[in-house]
Amino acid sequence: MRRTVLLVPSAGAGLWSARSGGVRWICAFTDETALARFAVHHGPGDRPMDYVALLGARIVDEIVPALDEPAGIAVDIADTDGAMFFPPVNGIVPPGAAVDAGLTDPTGPVGPTRPVGSSPPAGPAEGRSGREW
Repeated sequence: MRRTVLLVPSAGAGLWSARSGGVRWICAFTDETALARFAVHHGPGDRPMDYVALLGARIVDEIVPALDEPAGIAVDIADTDGAMFFPPVNGIVPPGAAVDAGLTDPTGPVGPTRPVGSSPPAGPAEGRSGREW
């Protein structure tokens, strides 16, 4: 995923995302066909859906930590058999953005670095053009 160019719809001045289970999911697609399937149900009607092409590594290393809330990537979510989710955990996102960053013992309790399910203030990605990323 890190070396893959992903197509991320832009929403106004930011990137398209959805919140579920206390996590902000950045919606990304592996090709224009997968993006088109998503756009049929969530697009701006008869207008084309704007998007940016970003390396997966740039999303997890730069964009996710800048959001200042638990965030991951949801890839090809319009495909029932090919959707992939990359949650905000160690090994996927940088340690400072991982919800399991406080885990000291795999069998012990997880200490999230930020409260999951809270409504944090708008992060730096909001209000920026997706093309600036």
